[in-house]
Amino acid sequence: MTNKVDYRRWPSIIIPIILVLVLQTSLWAAPLEPGTPVRGWTLLSDNEPLAMKAIAAAHGYDINHLQLSHKIVHDLNEIDDPARRGLVNRLLDAAHEAGIGEVVLWDHALYALDYYPQRFRTGPHGTIDLDDPEFWEWLKADYRRLLDLVPQADGLVLTFIETGARVEQQQSEALKTEAARLAAVVNAVADVVIGERGLALYARTFSYTRTEFANVLEAVRLIERPEVRLMMKETPHDFFIPHPPNPFIGAIERSTLVEFDAAGEYFGQSVIVSTMPDLVLGRWRAVGARPNVIGYVARTDRFGNTQIVGRAAEINLRALEMGVRDPQVTEEQVYDEFITNRYGKAAVPDVKAALRRARDIVSASLYTLGTDIGHRHSRLNYDTHTSSYVRHVPGKWIEPPVVYIEHGINREFHYWRDVVDHLAPAYVKNLQGSLWDEVPEVRTSGWIQPGERMTEEYLRLILKEKDYGLSQARAALADIERSKPVLRPEDYRELQGLFERTVLTARIHRAVAAAYFGFRVWCRGPDYRNAFVTNTVREGLDEIRAVAPLISGYPGQVPLGQWNWRQDADRAERYFQAIAVDGWPASTNGVPNPEGGMVFPYRVD
Repeated sequence: MTNKVDYRRWPSIIIPIILVLVLQTSLWAAPLEPGTPVRGWTLLSDNEPLAMKAIAAAHGYDINHLQLSHKIVHDLNEIDDPARRGLVNRLLDAAHEAGIGEVVLWDHALYALDYYPQRFRTGPHGTIDLDDPEFWEWLKADYRRLLDLVPQADGLVLTFIETGARVEQQQSEALKTEAARLAAVVNAVADVVIGERGLALYARTFSYTRTEFANVLEAVRLIERPEVRLMMKETPHDFFIPHPPNPFIGAIERSTLVEFDAAGEYFGQSVIVSTMPDLVLGRWRAVGARPNVIGYVARTDRFGNTQIVGRAAEINLRALEMGVRDPQVTEEQVYDEFITNRYGKAAVPDVKAALRRARDIVSASLYTLGTDIGHRHSRLNYDTHTSSYVRHVPGKWIEPPVVYIEHGINREFHYWRDVVDHLAPAYVKNLQGSLWDEVPEVRTSGWIQPGERMTEEYLRLILKEKDYGLSQARAALADIERSKPVLRPEDYRELQGLFERTVLTARIHRAVAAAYFGFRVWCRGPDYRNAFVTNTVREGLDEIRAVAPLISGYPGQVPLGQWNWRQDADRAERYFQAIAVDGWPASTNGVPNPEGGMVFPYRVD
């Protein structure tokens, strides 16, 4: 018997299939349409379970834009690695399935010089000949190949400044300026990403100085496709608490996405309390209404397992979402809504009291007199990170360069003449290093005097600030203890551990600051070695010995990302060893130290 096909049944079979395909296709959304407000997050860590957790939570924040960056994909060519490519594609699929319309990958161009074929590296010192048209054809072909490996990606975030093989340092007779060379890379990538693929392209810009920004501005003017959007940080250069809102946002006639750091790269990374809705709201209100701003994208982690979704610092994401949705929302409303939803209404009074102390604690403990002296990406470091005393100083971006410090001090300071001149170690102050080229007005002003300028007066100021930070940390821990009866056990453990680590961090910074800055005063000679200075150094050394083991041996899990908190104990011990046992190093970065070889008289059992 012959089987007949009943064509009458086809519509009932085919139409549902078509509907499924249409619905599924709609999940793989095209780039956001021009004029669509952007509400975005950035994932940095390759911790897949935590990345998936953040993606699942994005719906509650109305997120329509997601960036995969850093440890997931930093340069697009990293997806040649099958493991990396698999992670990227799984996250792309998950994000689209969660309803996030635009998911983009980070990229930096150019890559390392040896990535490019030898035949193009014919310029001086093996640089690329940018006048060779075959190079640009090869570059475009490579982008086509790489994008084919991640077909669900909706676009790229392209950093084109200070990349591996800096394009402005390559050979060209035709492209006569740095700006022209920078723009040439963006234009070539845009030809593929926008012109051929119809994807989104965000050109990520930043600068270390106002002069550098002028070069960036000129490069942006030479970008040919109007569809290329900009992405700029909320602050100039980097995400430091004392920095002002980025003055360059809105200054360029091109759609601009503002990049926020909610995860606290420079304010605790959720290892210690990093809840700063007042900072987030203030920054957004300063830039959100400027011309050309189309929205925000907020970092949600700082590598490893520091994802803030599900932790107290998630309040930073909620503050940004609420501030964008309602320009009149208050800090109080953010605290009340977040704590009620996360910990319960009964926990609001005491948990709010604890969380809102974060900015005072961090800015008085990790920072010193209004600048980031004392930490590097939240790690303890008072003397070897030269950038803390030059590049990272907020006075680069504030006119006049003054700051008013509360924290029990209640006094105005000139960033250079007061703060840096006294706190910077002598090796930093030779004014010959390239970092000082970033602040030529400081070099010629006479604000920075050579040699050691640390004094008892500034030692007392530093200690007063560190004592303030420690007192606030202890008060916050007491707030949490009072909230224990109304918290779920797991929430109490989370918050108690968070503030216990915060107290230990404030203690170790107070101890190292006392020993280090006190030792520098003591080393200036007999006229400076009064009882206060001597006792301050000794007490700081005592406290290092007391608190370092509590940090290195701290029980249980601690968020671990760029900042390995337990290693701060080792760093503190190195200060102890250099001051009380081995003697201070003869030189730092090749520059002699006035304290070189000196040892503080301390009995070491």
